[in-house]
Amino acid sequence: MYHWDFYTVLQSFDLFLMGIWTTFLYTLGSISIGVVVGLAACFARLSPRMPVRLLARSYQELFRCTPLLVQILWAYYALPMILGVSISNTVAGVLMLSLYVGSFYAEIFRGGILAIDKGQREAAEAVGMSGVQAMRHIILPQAIKKMLPAFINQSVVQVKNTSLLYAISIAELTYMTSVVNSETYRPLEAYSMAAVLYFVMLFPLTQVADHFERRMRRSD
Repeated sequence: MYHWDFYTVLQSFDLFLMGIWTTFLYTLGSISIGVVVGLAACFARLSPRMPVRLLARSYQELFRCTPLLVQILWAYYALPMILGVSISNTVAGVLMLSLYVGSFYAEIFRGGILAIDKGQREAAEAVGMSGVQAMRHIILPQAIKKMLPAFINQSVVQVKNTSLLYAISIAELTYMTSVVNSETYRPLEAYSMAAVLYFVMLFPLTQVADHFERRMRRSD
């Protein structure tokens, strides 16, 4: 029977904390950039110009239909060869995480905007509002409520996506767990601890998403 020994692993708990902090930074940074990218792609998809819509759609499909791990490895190993410049693992990691999550945010934002009845746009135009004013004051405030549960759920997934940065030696939680394992030779305890820490980070966020989803259903 296996003898569990969490005491040995807990002696390296500072390494887990370092991993959590790095995970938080990469999550926050990539979500912040991803929101900007997602909004740009969303409005490009809603553009009346076909080339703009096609470009945005191509970006979305490229990043949504290829594995994030492959994207990260390609940015770190292949992109420098194409550009002829060195790219750090930090730049490669943030870039791919941001573009990846941005492709999903774009669809979430677009879906939320399209869910608002067209009559509200027409009513805004009837009282003299421009398209930008109608979007800012009428459409977006309502769309945000519809977007929020899906946005939070995608952000939860993004926290887990940072674990793929392990492949390019970024010291997030999964990478630091492997360091603890190499020092203690206790893989069951080390990776069980990582699972618990991910759960502690993510479970409250899933509850927030569920809360907003329930509120949205009641308001509908």
